[in-house]
Amino acid sequence: MTVTTQQPTPQRSAGSRAGDLLARVFGGGSATVFALLIVVFAAIFIVNPSFAEPPSLMAFLKQAAPLMILAIGQYFVIVSGEFDLSVGSLVGAQVVIAAALIDGEEGRTVPVILLMLGFGILVGLINGLITTLLKVQSFITTLGMMLVLYGAIRLWTGGAPTGALSEAFRQPGRGGIDMSVVRQLPWALMILVGIVIIAVAVMRSSYGRTLIATGDNERAAGFSGVRVWRVRTLAFVISSVLATLAAILIGGYAGVTAQVGQGLEFTAITAVVLGGAALGGGRGWVVAAMAGALTLEALFVLFNQLSMPSTIRPAVQGVIIIAAVAYAARERARPRHHQEVPSQPQPNEA
Repeated sequence: MTVTTQQPTPQRSAGSRAGDLLARVFGGGSATVFALLIVVFAAIFIVNPSFAEPPSLMAFLKQAAPLMILAIGQYFVIVSGEFDLSVGSLVGAQVVIAAALIDGEEGRTVPVILLMLGFGILVGLINGLITTLLKVQSFITTLGMMLVLYGAIRLWTGGAPTGALSEAFRQPGRGGIDMSVVRQLPWALMILVGIVIIAVAVMRSSYGRTLIATGDNERAAGFSGVRVWRVRTLAFVISSVLATLAAILIGGYAGVTAQVGQGLEFTAITAVVLGGAALGGGRGWVVAAMAGALTLEALFVLFNQLSMPSTIRPAVQGVIIIAAVAYAARERARPRHHQEVPSQPQPNEA
């Protein structure tokens, strides 16, 4: 007769339970971010009831659109298991380049925008190919690209950018369609909606499924015939192109300075992990990443309404990132089942 003994369940400390709670709030799933978004908006409406008026909401969404677009791009990279720290510097570089080349001439707007998109694709390709083919950690690759872009812009402009953006260039970030109820439906919001629709469609395609599989288990994806280098490189290109679009929107209301875009890379990463994406890759929802960016923007508005110092922003972002890293580390430490590497290659999914 076989005697089965049952091991006692170890008691967990209060500190461990508190750590679990913090990790769940700031990295434990996409549902949390929507609940947090509702709470933050409710707090803003209580502090400032006029914020609930349609024109105020439209103005807020117009301001938040660039960060949400950056978060969508960052989502593609993070869910593949990598990071992109170059998007903030790319935004700054694109605005400075546009101002210098356009120099107030309306006829130069479209050619310069096309040049900006080409430059964004080039930066994404460099980041992706160095990371995937040369096997350099994406953190190091994109950190280097960030420094290169910041340094190149300062060297080119001498620290004082010149030129001016045309009115046509500023329209996507500043203008909109006049409407009676909301006063103005911003172009930035319509561009954001279009990008969200495309991003959701991409993530539901075979590429999106392959991207998730690559982030979850790169080795298994490779054995299945996935060209990992191509999948991840395309994610970096998407991130850089969306950073370029964000730069165009930011150019609508921001001044032309070398500091434009500074720090946006960390804010975008914070937004994505707040949306429940796993920092190690393989899990996340693109709509939740966008909601994470919207939540951060709303939280910053609430801080302003409460007259809190702006220096609290990086502290909040730091807490969210640390909690997300802790949660990801705990998830990796848990035993995982049914994740065997296939012995025979499967049809190419890429």
